[in-house]
Amino acid sequence: MNWKVKAAIQNAVSLLPSEASYDVYYWIQRRFGALRRVNPSSRLLAGIETWKRIQRQGSSPSGKVFLEVGTGPTPLVPLAYWLMGAERIITIDVNPYLKEELIAEHLHYISQHEEEVLTLFGSLIDRKRFNDMLNLARKSQLSASDFLDFCRITYLAPGDAAKTTLPDQHVDFHTSFTVFEHIPPDALNAILKEGNRITKSTGLFVHRIDYTDHFSHSDKNISAINFLRYSDDEWARYAGNKYMYMNRLRHDDFLDLFKRAGQVIVDVEPYIDQRSEELLNIGMFHVDKQFSSKSRASLAISGAWILAEKSNVQCVAPDGYSSVTSSRKMTGP
Repeated sequence: MNWKVKAAIQNAVSLLPSEASYDVYYWIQRRFGALRRVNPSSRLLAGIETWKRIQRQGSSPSGKVFLEVGTGPTPLVPLAYWLMGAERIITIDVNPYLKEELIAEHLHYISQHEEEVLTLFGSLIDRKRFNDMLNLARKSQLSASDFLDFCRITYLAPGDAAKTTLPDQHVDFHTSFTVFEHIPPDALNAILKEGNRITKSTGLFVHRIDYTDHFSHSDKNISAINFLRYSDDEWARYAGNKYMYMNRLRHDDFLDLFKRAGQVIVDVEPYIDQRSEELLNIGMFHVDKQFSSKSRASLAISGAWILAEKSNVQCVAPDGYSSVTSSRKMTGP
């Protein structure tokens, strides 16, 4: 679908009263969008990849408490955490997108593709939990609350990840997967600072961020950096609604955001979009003036994993940044 047509539809739906807006948008997604076909593999893999990165930092995720920012229509990342041995998962979403029928359909898919899912998890799977989940999936009547309770998932929506009301140092891992690009910068700063309060001193922040123009996911006629052509005012007219808001922060902006929130970056895995890099290098793509000071290499980064921890020592440096130290060794660039 042409991205401008999609933008117009989303803007129109967002103007409806909240409950009607969510229902209409869900109907559109089920018939024409990403929810037409149910396959939980990619979201389960998101949880698995998060888990692996925690392990690479020398931490054991088993028996720990996770917080996920941005649940979406089905809590599949929290399900992955539970299947690998998490003690409890708290998942927060500003929008109440969760759908009971999608939970049932995803569980049915898993029960019909056991070997595929087991291969996805490999040695990380807790076989008893997996078998218990399959038995749950075979129930004729399965409510969302039954599923959430069974998998030790606390769902908070509408919720505010910047004001969780959780106790201090309550969670071990503060995570998200392709969510931070949809949150305004000031709100992100507040979320990370709240994360500092509720995450344990031994905890870790693990966030996968998608820097691409999300309209390019369905309209292949535009590049992953198409939205960098526009000023903030121009872009707000296309994607200023709750369904497709993108903050357009680039990789260096996010690194700066984590540091300003008083965190130490311990690992970074950026990904380059080759098509974007080529367009920039041959001068066939011109960005809006607000992005013109950034390097081509930075603009071509399509996404990244960013891992951080709270600082051990914090003071204000002359340049206004927090001066921090970490007990971990930085492994990324």
